[in-house]
Amino acid sequence: MAVTDVPAFTHLTDADIESLAVELDAIRQDIEDSRGERDAKYIRRTIASQRALEVAGRLMLAASSKRSAWWAGTVTLGVAKIIENMEIGHNVMHGQWDWMNDPEIHSSSWEWDMSGSSKHWRFTHNFMHHKYTNILGMDDDVGYGVIRVTRDQKWSPFNLYGNLLFNTLLAVGFEWGVGLQHLELGKISKGRDDRAATMVRVREFGIKAARQLAKDYVAYPALTSLSPLATFGSTLKANAVANVIRNVWANAVIFCGHFPDGAEKFTKTDMVGETRGQWYLRQMLGSANFEGGWLLRFMSGNLCHQIEHHLFPDLPSNRYHEMSFRVKEICDKYDLPYTTGSFLLQYGKSWRTIAKLSLPDKYLRDTADDAPETRSERMFSNLDSDFATTDPTTGRRRGLKSAIATVRKWRRDNAGKKSGAAGDRKLAA
Repeated sequence: MAVTDVPAFTHLTDADIESLAVELDAIRQDIEDSRGERDAKYIRRTIASQRALEVAGRLMLAASSKRSAWWAGTVTLGVAKIIENMEIGHNVMHGQWDWMNDPEIHSSSWEWDMSGSSKHWRFTHNFMHHKYTNILGMDDDVGYGVIRVTRDQKWSPFNLYGNLLFNTLLAVGFEWGVGLQHLELGKISKGRDDRAATMVRVREFGIKAARQLAKDYVAYPALTSLSPLATFGSTLKANAVANVIRNVWANAVIFCGHFPDGAEKFTKTDMVGETRGQWYLRQMLGSANFEGGWLLRFMSGNLCHQIEHHLFPDLPSNRYHEMSFRVKEICDKYDLPYTTGSFLLQYGKSWRTIAKLSLPDKYLRDTADDAPETRSERMFSNLDSDFATTDPTTGRRRGLKSAIATVRKWRRDNAGKKSGAAGDRKLAA
């Protein structure tokens, strides 16, 4: 089952959690106080560079009857769409640059290059996902209502083929998944929606999606076809492939941040009386990072620092890397895991979880309380009551990170004993 008692799961007292909140608030205050011209230059240069890339890509597609020009234009356009989606649109709409008071770079006015409406996304993502991160029944991003990513979601025969199939389709058409999410198709199919409100959302989505389709698959292909070195069809196909490049990349980055081992899930009981410190703690436990250099950070919209993003979603993304060192120090101080790994490792773990949970629980080895993708405080039931103290050998605080390592060691030792006993029985036979 998912985590039902965050303090018990982390082996922290209420005082520890409030102290942790004070330290994280200090990071927030330091960044807010130091925001300035260098940050403003960063986002303005990023927007200018993205637009230059898009123009370059479309100019190359004016010669897209040549295969080399078609590929060059398509890939350049795909990269431009990634930057617009990840480092600009996503972060601008989080309000990361509202402090500049620039109406062109403001969360209330930015409309991104996606089929989904920015207005809808700000509700489903900014509010629902970031407030109720990984809370089952509250955060629709936990499996998007279709993919089984925790054992708390009841298995159905659909998952046997649907988990991998739907995730593949979602990756290819991710912008449409994002756009349709706010419509709450599940509620509509069950007749549990407010029909008048639904029709308003459907109309808003239809208008934005129609504009996007017209731009990508009518207007730009028609414009490019005026060139003697291009055709309507070549540009249409290039735009479709560029959108798929952007969709697959965005899906991969987001899944790396939410579904690898160590990204915990929670129940609604965690919301009851949740303090700021407990909210911080839930964000840290429910998110995962991946590692890379400056280019990978930039192309991921700095969401390789998903932990920092969930702690401070409205602080400038270009500051996440420097924040990460301080967040790691806090995790180390309170003996909390800082979940990270290479991009390929984290993405592979996400797919592994989705594949594994396509099967019924009876075919899975780990229990619902100690599996890497679904843990609860009950996995520590055999620890001594005084475990969460200072380790007498190392002098370090013992908390969640040490508790997980201890339980895993017990399991390995028990598995070794069972294997040895089985070998002895064979020799005796």
